[in-house]
Amino acid sequence: IYIRMTSLIQSSIQRFQEKFFIFALTPQQVREICISRDFLPGGRRDYTVQVQLRLCLAETSCPQEDNYPNSLCIKVNGKLFPLPGYAPPPKNGIEQKRPGRPLNITSLVRLSSAVPNQISISWASEIGKNYSMSVYLVRQLTSAMLLQRLKMKGIRNPDHSRALIKEKLTADPDSEIATTSLRVSLMCPLGKMRLTIPCRAVTCTHLQCFDAALYLQMNEKKPTWICPVCDKKAAYESLILDGLFMEILNDCSDVDEIKFQEDGSWCPMRPKKEAMKVSSQPCTKIESSSVLSKPCSVTVASEASKKKVDVIDLTIESSSDEEEDPPAKRKCIFMSETQSSPTKGFVNL
Repeated sequence: IYIRMTSLIQSSIQRFQEKFFIFALTPQQVREICISRDFLPGGRRDYTVQVQLRLCLAETSCPQEDNYPNSLCIKVNGKLFPLPGYAPPPKNGIEQKRPGRPLNITSLVRLSSAVPNQISISWASEIGKNYSMSVYLVRQLTSAMLLQRLKMKGIRNPDHSRALIKEKLTADPDSEIATTSLRVSLMCPLGKMRLTIPCRAVTCTHLQCFDAALYLQMNEKKPTWICPVCDKKAAYESLILDGLFMEILNDCSDVDEIKFQEDGSWCPMRPKKEAMKVSSQPCTKIESSSVLSKPCSVTVASEASKKKVDVIDLTIESSSDEEEDPPAKRKCIFMSETQSSPTKGFVNL
């Protein structure tokens, strides 16, 4: 820690306030920052060991999240620090809040133990709201490192989830509708892909899991730490790997949904098999100039002659005189199924 939690105290009656802070690095700290430098595509550079500035409400009753005062402006060694995200346009004349997060000011810090660094913070004062700031030296962990740490915490006992299932499916005496089963997806709501490392926060009340690796990767790029299922806070410290879902994913690899029963057991939800369609060819018309007035009757071939094609000629009697041309004929051809066909079928004319 370079600067401990310090209040941004209003020093005048003016609306816009400004405070200055000084801090210096030790030779060891300068070395740690320098060797952590990583060059990124486009000539940019970043550090895994960072100097971070944090701002929050001056409230000690509970842990505080990063929170920026209105009209915030930060300068490090005289250079303007660009705040993350975008500045939302004023709504009804009121400036909208930026989402708070730690500010990595390493690129503007003098990496020298001989020259101190200066931070200037200006903001618009608000009635009833006071803010605090601090500066820390931190080491950034990648999503792969966080995943490894999460795995080292261990997998939650499957009995915890079974107990949660029984609790959810216990009949409520005040309710007229009793829930006897619960359907849960094995697909991650983030990537719409099958779960590989089922995870959720201990603060969540739902059974649905999300994929731990994907969740950590997304928060590495844009840290929000919001559960994709219930949209509530799901901080890294509260994440657990679900042992019951681990067992389910290992036991059935061909389903995307399961159903839990009242006793905590589960069964896969497989789609109903579609009825097999019999492929048939249309009736071949040899020569015809009149409409058939009688239904075509078909004789089914015996098992011994399944490959044989039966042809039935149906001749329509002419209503005209005997001297006229012979009446038109139609042939209805019965197509015998192959040996592998599971059902018998016939072709209608």
